Amino acid sequence: MFRYFSATLFICYCCVFNASAANYTYDYNDNCRKAYQNYLSLHLDEARAGIIREMKANPYNLMATYVADYEDCILLLINCDRADYRQRSGHLNSRLELLEKGDKSSPWYCLCKAGVYLHWALVSTRFGEQYQAAIYFHRSFALLKENQRLFPHFEYNNVFSGLQEAVIGALPGNYKWLAAIFGMKGSIKKGTGQLASFVNTHTALQPLYAETVLYYVYTRFYLLAEQNEVWDFLNSPQFETDKNLLNTFVKVNIVLDYRKADAAIQTLKAIATEADYNKYPVFDYQMGVALLDRVDTGCIYYFRQYLEKNKSDIYIKDCRQKMALAWYLNNNMTEADHCRNLARTQGSTRSDPDKQALKFAESKVWPNKALLQARLLTAGGYYTRALSILQGINQAQLKAADKLEYLFRYGSVWQEAGDTDKALDYYRQTIEAGKIRHEQFAARAALQMGLMYEHTGKKAQAIAMYKECLDMPAHDFQNSIDQQAKAGINRIEGK
Repeated sequence: MFRYFSATLFICYCCVFNASAANYTYDYNDNCRKAYQNYLSLHLDEARAGIIREMKANPYNLMATYVADYEDCILLLINCDRADYRQRSGHLNSRLELLEKGDKSSPWYCLCKAGVYLHWALVSTRFGEQYQAAIYFHRSFALLKENQRLFPHFEYNNVFSGLQEAVIGALPGNYKWLAAIFGMKGSIKKGTGQLASFVNTHTALQPLYAETVLYYVYTRFYLLAEQNEVWDFLNSPQFETDKNLLNTFVKVNIVLDYRKADAAIQTLKAIATEADYNKYPVFDYQMGVALLDRVDTGCIYYFRQYLEKNKSDIYIKDCRQKMALAWYLNNNMTEADHCRNLARTQGSTRSDPDKQALKFAESKVWPNKALLQARLLTAGGYYTRALSILQGINQAQLKAADKLEYLFRYGSVWQEAGDTDKALDYYRQTIEAGKIRHEQFAARAALQMGLMYEHTGKKAQAIAMYKECLDMPAHDFQNSIDQQAKAGINRIEGK
């Protein structure tokens, strides 16, 4: 089917190459709308069939060319298959050549090209090609600026410009130079505000709506730290997961970070019978993470499924580490050691979890079992069970690194229980004990204190804690933690 689709695109390209710009249209008709909605639901076969129908019926409709780009973008972002990436990467220039033939007097002319460049910036980032991603991002940024100048009232500009504003505004300090070179400035609040305005004034029948919703929930949750509000939105009629695999993937990603493992499991189970569900190994990975967070060794089955079906090199080390920990908690050291050894040799270190998994594998040290259980249960939202385990630990018998984690976990549990004073006290102890060490806990404690102060309106204290977080020595998950701290500073300073 893919070869047939590629051949169809090539034929359409040849047919329209010599046509005049007057022949081209940007018609978001029924074929394009259904294809777009299917792409944004991860039903790629139906989407592809719709695009082929449209290209045959209306070979000069450039909206079909634009919508077709979602297949590459979404599939590569979800599955991360390098072989697929090499095969599909040539589509970028082919589509841009077609889009260049469009009517320059249409606001869709620049917008479609900006969208394609933005798609491939996201894909390049996913595959670790940061410089190429920056080039594509800047080209998209420049096209949008031009479109805003030419068509200031064209509301669809706000979709991509809103996302770009928010992302640039959240760049941590070590990436600011890149934005400065390209002359790009951004604001988290302004960008997210543009996305919110679009979502609240448009419907699923209109172009770009489905992806705007995804940009909106991600920026609100991760950049504005409006986690409670996003949780409510994800459970509202505005965010449909029934038969929508992409929304399901996004919801589960967010609720796992929101420490609601049970909700993640229920969401995945509700859609597991959907026809295309098994085409995406990432759902097995998500289920494995959710089950591990409740210390359920059933997670091992799902991590194995991911490893068997997955064609990417991402999350391989992380899966092996998680399987090792599950076997370790189940007192099966033969399997635990086997999985940890595989974490050293298999997969890549493109993601922070994979980097941390390699560090774990090379350390040859097993974590304190009680602390490990407390960590997993806290991550899953099982705070009562986590607190019970922590209360049974003799702090005096812990190693220095374990003591740091012990203090941090106690702070997390008390924070979630709503006891602010106890949470802040344990976080302060974590920082004091770990501020010159290379574990992540002191930095995370400073980040959490910043969030707590920000949410209670203590802006000066919040900024001070975010800056202290950024000043910590090199540690695990530094990119993610630094970005959150920088986003916090930008929120408070109104950027």
